[in-house]
Amino acid sequence: MGIDVKDGKNLLNQANWNGKTILMLGAARQGQAVIRYAIGKGAHVILNDRKPFDKLTDEWQALRDLPIRWVTGGHPIGLLDEIDAIGVTGGADLRIPILREAASRGIPILNDTQLFLNEVNAVKAPVIGITGSSGKTTTTTLVGRIAKNACETFQAGRKVWLGGNIGNPLLTEVDKIQPADVVILELSSFQLELTTISPQIAAVLNITPNHLDRHGTMEAYTEAKMNILRFQDTSGTVILNRDDAGSWALRQYISGKLISFGMEKPSELTGRPEAALVWLENGVIRRWCGGQVKDLLRVEMIRLRGTHNIFNVMAACAIATAAEFPIDAMQKGVENFAGVHHRLEWVRTFRGADWYNDSIATAPERTLAAIHSFTQPLVLLLGGRDKNLPWETLAAAVRDRARAVVLFGEAGPLIETVLQKEIGPESAITIRRCQELEEAVQAAASLAQAGDVVLLSPGGTSYDAFKDFEERGKAFIEWVLQLK
Repeated sequence: MGIDVKDGKNLLNQANWNGKTILMLGAARQGQAVIRYAIGKGAHVILNDRKPFDKLTDEWQALRDLPIRWVTGGHPIGLLDEIDAIGVTGGADLRIPILREAASRGIPILNDTQLFLNEVNAVKAPVIGITGSSGKTTTTTLVGRIAKNACETFQAGRKVWLGGNIGNPLLTEVDKIQPADVVILELSSFQLELTTISPQIAAVLNITPNHLDRHGTMEAYTEAKMNILRFQDTSGTVILNRDDAGSWALRQYISGKLISFGMEKPSELTGRPEAALVWLENGVIRRWCGGQVKDLLRVEMIRLRGTHNIFNVMAACAIATAAEFPIDAMQKGVENFAGVHHRLEWVRTFRGADWYNDSIATAPERTLAAIHSFTQPLVLLLGGRDKNLPWETLAAAVRDRARAVVLFGEAGPLIETVLQKEIGPESAITIRRCQELEEAVQAAASLAQAGDVVLLSPGGTSYDAFKDFEERGKAFIEWVLQLK
């Protein structure tokens, strides 16, 4: 959208919010964090949510102790006449009329990520930020495990704070963070879109088509991602993926040091001097740093499925190198890690078929990675809400790897059209379309055979039927466990 956020940055630099009026759009977790922060600073808050009040019972219970004016059921433009700044959640579309009008009036627009980074910068606690089109949650979790091991075993007294796009917003905990602590943030393009502060250590795992329903173009999506490194100075460090064109193209914008990772060791260093290199060689993840080559860990220690997870582990090792965490901490952080919830999560074996929950796969590319993680015949559950992303490459993989496909949700008809075009009328692959995920689970159970993998890896978001991918994954697990 091209919103100018400099006014928001100016507001951050003001020491006192006392007496100002803040309009908060959205009453979910991030909105609640901004509200508590603003009231703690002495501001008046108007909470505005498009949902009617009777659909916000949980939010009301969470905020009933605070002096808030509630305006629900829409976003009236007239509210802008009363306010000094406007807060948005990560899910807020900056193209909606009230935000377009706020931008045209020069009203500062802020989110919890910007507020948090500003506060942590004042404390001078080091921040590690991790973004990418895929692999963010797994890599962030791995780095958190490595950091906790390092701090507990080798750097006693340091506390690790893990948050951002996962867990509860850390803005509510910012007063507890000390200068010696380590902050690790998973950052989405939505959170970065309004950010004018970059973490000291910034990792871009990959940039591939995603969220084009929100950003419109790959250029706008990439611009949002770039904010993770755009505001670094020469003391910062950036971690990039040599094997991903979108990530690797950002090296020209780096102000500080570069650490890169990829499958092969480069035959020669790039134009920008690299502080460290991480690569895979003969089943061992290795690192060049400070003129020395060292073995970090063997691939057999990685319990996670798929080549994409080897990339995630290499990225975590590169980030840990930037943070100066010991190799022992890297190894202990990786070993025995079976993955995050809703990412290739085994649910149960039913009638000889293994069922997996990969609800976190909200783009076709992530479903593609999941498919390549298995060799068994697949019964694949696809659907949800489309993000204006291409499905053709995934359809080709389905043609080659799946025995049956069950479609559900808003995107079901779209995906079916692409699949039928790719697979052709002579294909033996069964395609079944359902309205809801629960119905899709029953259909998959009727199609699955002993030796199959039944895989929920939707390729679309959950917002057509669920609050988020976690709620969708939990519902899927519950319905699978109820199968008899």
